[in-house]
Amino acid sequence: MRLPDAPWRHWEGMGVLLDALGADEGGARFVGGAVRDALLELEVQDVDIATVHAPEETARRIDAAGLKAVPTGIKHGTVTAVLPGKRTIEVTTLRRDVATDGRHAEVEYTDDWKEDAARRDFTINALSADPVTGEIFDYFGGLDDLAARRVRFIGEPLNRIAEDHLRILRFFRFHARFGEGAPDAESLGACIARANDLMALSRERIADELLKMLALDDPAPTMALMIERGVLQPVLPEIVTAGPLERLIARENLFRHSSFRWNDALNSHPLRRLAALLPPDPETARAIAARLKLSKAQRQRLAIAAARMPGDTATPRALAFRPGIESAVDRLLLCPTNDIVVGRALETLAANPPPERFPLKGADLIALGVEPGPEVSRLLGELREAWIAEDFPGEDRVREMAQAKISGS
Repeated sequence: MRLPDAPWRHWEGMGVLLDALGADEGGARFVGGAVRDALLELEVQDVDIATVHAPEETARRIDAAGLKAVPTGIKHGTVTAVLPGKRTIEVTTLRRDVATDGRHAEVEYTDDWKEDAARRDFTINALSADPVTGEIFDYFGGLDDLAARRVRFIGEPLNRIAEDHLRILRFFRFHARFGEGAPDAESLGACIARANDLMALSRERIADELLKMLALDDPAPTMALMIERGVLQPVLPEIVTAGPLERLIARENLFRHSSFRWNDALNSHPLRRLAALLPPDPETARAIAARLKLSKAQRQRLAIAAARMPGDTATPRALAFRPGIESAVDRLLLCPTNDIVVGRALETLAANPPPERFPLKGADLIALGVEPGPEVSRLLGELREAWIAEDFPGEDRVREMAQAKISGS
């Protein structure tokens, strides 16, 4: 089998890089996801190259060819080559594991392509290809697994998980993306047996892997399997059912191509999907977001989404003004009511979004006779709430409301 031709193989500067690495003499190969995705006729975004050259020699060759070499991970054997247009390719020296502890690996360089391939997690990720001839190198049955849409660990699954505990979550993510039918039984059994190993991982790594999985087209069946078999229990015991996620994905698909799609807010989003898996309680969502070390913005969005309630569909414009369009759409899509009611709320929001800002400022109230100080802030807050309650009337009406407030105070 040969690697199919594809635009990424002809990126500007790719030929210069391959020549510098001696690809025509077997000094470099395409490896990993680019090979896998090309064989599946998927779009390739990231390209990795493995080489027999030591990282310092790799950097020297890249610089000598007129490209830029960045030592992004040179102590682990990786040099990033910057092609014209600032496109980047990671070039990594062939390696073999010397010691692992479930989180990190100590490696040595090698010139053995099979040894390097054996370090990878799944057979479909261990494929490599000659950049010149397109010849595929498959040491562990990856081509057969790719054809069967089967995700399978290289070698003994329990050993591969012991090397890096994150491979448990990666197994399920790759099955959700590439797998068909039931997961590989031996690999699944090992993940279930070693689920407690997830507790040794940093929460950032868990969050990153989980959000990547939730960004896939339809992770719900795989997520349901993980919940059923207790895989998430050690680190996310609050997730007990995938039912709300299944309903959310169905609703996303229903509305994604609707006539009221006014921006990208209706696109699927992993944080919204995570919110679907969590109880509808903002405090619980904040606690989980903190545990997963999410960013401040991510924590806020997750908590707002978790505050969803049936009444959200009755006031979509007010909902969108307070937390913003994205969070309003999150709440509406997660709303525990029927699709027709949600659709009407989204139509209302698309046809008539709320204003961007309250039309009055503190200076306006002072000009109307309010003494500078705390009273200005108090009145602004009251007027803003009354303005929202009246469905955002124009500035003239707001000034009337202000006059009435001032006169009555």
